[in-house]
Amino acid sequence: MKYDSLPASLFIKNRAKFMQQMQAKSLAAFNSNDVYPIGADGTMPFEQERNLFYLSGVDQEETILLLFPDALDPKHRAVLFVRETNEHIAVWEGAKLDKSKATAVSGIETVYWLSDFDRIFLI
Repeated sequence: MKYDSLPASLFIKNRAKFMQQMQAKSLAAFNSNDVYPIGADGTMPFEQERNLFYLSGVDQEETILLLFPDALDPKHRAVLFVRETNEHIAVWEGAKLDKSKATAVSGIETVYWLSDFDRIFLI
């Protein structure tokens, strides 16, 4: 672990402050940084996009955060998409957040797999 984990309440507060500043009926989307290859078998150290980390606490690649404070359904006011993980990925790339861990870290109740983004976002 890079650092001690921060309480989800911090990120909930950060999102509330940000969403208060948003214009009516607007949507904000935050996309994580990528893991950049530097050769056939190496990558640069991952550094999360700062705004996404400030608002969610999630520190992994292939993550999208959507904020829509005027959503009719309260569960869609903050939505997090994370990469689906499994034991194989954990062995070769390191542990990734599953849905329950993503909720624990961020305080966001609505978490989907990244592979569902197009289907859900285009509804």
